[in-house]
Amino acid sequence: MIEGAVNAASQAVVVLSLRGPSGRTLEVEAVVDTGFDRFLTLPPRVVAELDLAFVGLNSVQLADGSEAALDSYAVTVLWDGRPRRVVTYVSDAAPLVGMALLAGHSLCVDVEPGGRVAIESAA
Repeated sequence: MIEGAVNAASQAVVVLSLRGPSGRTLEVEAVVDTGFDRFLTLPPRVVAELDLAFVGLNSVQLADGSEAALDSYAVTVLWDGRPRRVVTYVSDAAPLVGMALLAGHSLCVDVEPGGRVAIESAA
């Protein structure tokens, strides 16, 4: 199970442990975004710190309906106790956990400041 908390801005936040190709690890706070259908976004500083491998340039649709081309990288996330290699997109915003990473899991959020966030396998 992955647990987190709701912050003062009413965002569901979890801490992710990330690993780059050299084995270097880093923990980041990420907002759970059910409107984001991909795996993950990370800021450029985290991508550089982990020296992630470039995957390509991908077109994505943003929340306002516009399209943007974002660089994508491979990263390993410790997800529900297991390493999982996923594609992350580079964004200047706060890290986001998307629906592709949540697939096969249930999400429970007590929506109030300090409320519990729980992500667990649906199996």
